Amino acid sequence: MDRAFIAVILMALVTYLPRAIPVSIFRKEIKSIYIKSFLNYVPYAVLGALTFPEIFYSTGNPFTAISGTLVALFLAYKEKSLVIVAIAAILTVYLTGLILI
Repeated sequence: MDRAFIAVILMALVTYLPRAIPVSIFRKEIKSIYIKSFLNYVPYAVLGALTFPEIFYSTGNPFTAISGTLVALFLAYKEKSLVIVAIAAILTVYLTGLILI
């Protein structure tokens, strides 16, 4: 029971400190245009770093995963809506999976 309590306390600290430290350090508004632009892109970079590697293992076949990714990247580059990009990527994975069977 002592180990579980210590683990819960450590997990609470690990999740609380990254949120509390920036608030306590940066009390004034950030005026640097470079820091503001960097902070605007951080959530997108983290999301991409977390999800992108998993794309290639999600279908069980690297060829279907790569084909779906390429279609999604192309349509996103052409500024299509998220729904269109997602449906086109899913259909591409499905159809290339049917072709390979």
